[in-house]
Amino acid sequence: MRPQHVEDGDHEHHSNDNKNNNSSFSTSAYHMERVFPVYAMGIPNPLHSSAFHNNHLDISLHTIWDHIREEARFEAEREPILSSFLYASILSHDCLEQALAFVLANRLQNPTLLATHLMDIFCNLIMHDESIQRSIRLDLKAFKDRDPSCLSYCSTLLNTKGYHSLQVYRVAHALWGEGRKVLALALQSRVSEVFGIDIHPAAKIGDEILLDHGTRVVIGETAIVGNRVSLMQGVTLGETGKEGGDRHPKVAEGVLVGASAIILGNIRIGEGVKIVAGSLVLKDVPPHSIVAGVPAHVIGCLNEHDPSLTMNPDATKEF
Repeated sequence: MRPQHVEDGDHEHHSNDNKNNNSSFSTSAYHMERVFPVYAMGIPNPLHSSAFHNNHLDISLHTIWDHIREEARFEAEREPILSSFLYASILSHDCLEQALAFVLANRLQNPTLLATHLMDIFCNLIMHDESIQRSIRLDLKAFKDRDPSCLSYCSTLLNTKGYHSLQVYRVAHALWGEGRKVLALALQSRVSEVFGIDIHPAAKIGDEILLDHGTRVVIGETAIVGNRVSLMQGVTLGETGKEGGDRHPKVAEGVLVGASAIILGNIRIGEGVKIVAGSLVLKDVPPHSIVAGVPAHVIGCLNEHDPSLTMNPDATKEF
């Protein structure tokens, strides 16, 4: 997916709009400058841009940011000790893109990779790429809809490392496509160090993805993951080590991969497949089937179209 850049003239036009329509945010940005210099400053809201006036996003996606802000206000009142954290991370920001960039920058910073630098990287990519803007919302809904431990959109944005890792991957993937491979790999390395999740920036991953827990998930360079896929903790989409070039799995839409399942080689996992936890998959899997075992084999068929949405990794109920 190539970034869709907004013309410079559009930036100037919408910057003026923001000055006229967001005076209240300007005041909060001035206040925040003294506490969180540079990277807490206001950034133009992409929802005001021409790309977002073309109704590419569903109305439910448009309202996620409003829900997040309301949830943050409620939590700030209920837990005053978190009020500064919630203000700095969510309530001081003008849009989901800016808040996400702030959260990611602060999670991944280290003494030589500063939060200000990371904030610039994330904002420069996210604010100019409509596909990423859509993906961060669809992924957020996937976590909220499918993960029973997810309390709110707000908690996912602030605390869920599977979501964080996925969004850093999206930025790194865009950088990789622009030829900025060293920077993309640096982000991959930081995510692996901080979150224990290793996604190569060249991998191709669709929307509405859930990395449940996320710990020890590995997705290799030539892997492809379709839309509406759910991956549990410890999943590996790797290579056998016997081939070069295109050497990683291709996972179709609606697939549910159970905890610690390992899928190796340039093989295809068909649509709507359920892979039972702990399985070792070395061969193609036909659509809408259940596989289990070491090595894995087909143990039955599924009636449901997208097992990734129902999130039931137990195959014993079907058989």
